[in-house]
Amino acid sequence: MEVHVDIGTLTVTELSAAFAEERLDPVTVTEAFLDRIAAEPAASTIFSTVSKDRALVEAKAAQGRQSAEARLGPLDGLPISWKDLFDTAVIPTEAGSKLLEGRIPEKDCDLVSAATSAGAICLGKTHMSELAFSGLGLNPMTATPPNVNVPNAVPGGSSSGAAASVAFGLAPAAIGSDTGGSIRIPAAWNDLVGFKPRHGVLSTNGVVPLCPRFDTAGPLTRTVADAALLFDVLSGKTQPADRHHNGALKLAVLETAVLDDFDDQVATAFETALSAIVSTGAMVQKVTFPQLKDALALSAILFTTEAYGTWKTTIEAAPEKMFTEILERFRSGAQHTGSDYVAAWQDLDRYRQAAKVHFEDFDALIMPTCPILPPDKDRLDQDTAFYKKANLLTLRNTRVGNLLDACAITLPGSGLSVGTMLMDVHGDHDRLLAIATQIEPILRNSD
Repeated sequence: MEVHVDIGTLTVTELSAAFAEERLDPVTVTEAFLDRIAAEPAASTIFSTVSKDRALVEAKAAQGRQSAEARLGPLDGLPISWKDLFDTAVIPTEAGSKLLEGRIPEKDCDLVSAATSAGAICLGKTHMSELAFSGLGLNPMTATPPNVNVPNAVPGGSSSGAAASVAFGLAPAAIGSDTGGSIRIPAAWNDLVGFKPRHGVLSTNGVVPLCPRFDTAGPLTRTVADAALLFDVLSGKTQPADRHHNGALKLAVLETAVLDDFDDQVATAFETALSAIVSTGAMVQKVTFPQLKDALALSAILFTTEAYGTWKTTIEAAPEKMFTEILERFRSGAQHTGSDYVAAWQDLDRYRQAAKVHFEDFDALIMPTCPILPPDKDRLDQDTAFYKKANLLTLRNTRVGNLLDACAITLPGSGLSVGTMLMDVHGDHDRLLAIATQIEPILRNSD
């Protein structure tokens, strides 16, 4: 079947419809993406492994089902890239780290298995921040993927290659992970949609861990509809959810902490986004949440302690295999006692409950996804103080969602490499996706 469209620009929903109507077939589409990957000069810094043989076998099976009018569902025949911490049988899964070089799992993780059972095609694995412990996407040990807007800037992390694979038209969708912002930051910096569900909603069984009590998985796509479709299938929904928000939106502009230290372009873009949303009749109210500063202050204890506890033995067996900044960040987890860690979690549980009460009357919180634009990768590599400051600032706003166990989504618009984030502290995924669907065209038209 001959392709007469630019495959790299098609959305998941467009491809799914084309398969259903037999205007495109899975083999032709998969081969087209594999050809795009082969022709892309930056492909080796985006994909850690291209699983050509597996992809073609899966595509031929999907095409057979299409011909027999027996498609498995909306993902059947859809090529997807996977962040290189999702285990894939016989394909290396190294989590962006020399520590795991040569690691080849025996079987697919739960999410890859679920996607494959739904007919999705595994294009390959994408580069990432080392062991997923950075929001910047800089990885001097393996590869730093490109930023789609600024050639010498970092792409955001840790799902850096996942974002680049979609932004550069090498995959219609990618699956990444998010512990403190690792889906939403690279999505924002590459003008994509990035959706982080609540912790535990999508399985992380067979996923290389960072902080198991925070680790989540989710999609990076071009549209909210695409993210919702992937989420529905991977979370096991058998029927599409009814996602129509009734009545005027009531959004809380969170003022505590997350509006500090903005780049000028980010501040301008956020004001433009708010004005566009208000012009449609939505109610936008500025709200403080004083406990948030206390919750954010717990980050150093909670994230680094769990990360180092998870990786200490492996790291200390060969610390020379790690980028110094990542190594030091892991080792900082040794500074805290067990009692510090337990007390921090007890405090955080209280803050989570307080947030649910505090924002009960709002449909969602709204804030800039990241307070800064993508930094220069050479400066990050050479300037330790700049790296540390940029990394912490990059993760500040997105980390709110992980600390409060919210579901959150970043939407593009109102400026390149600037995202607007919506967050539901009650974890109502359907409501958040409905609101994002309503706001998405408003932001896209506000540039």
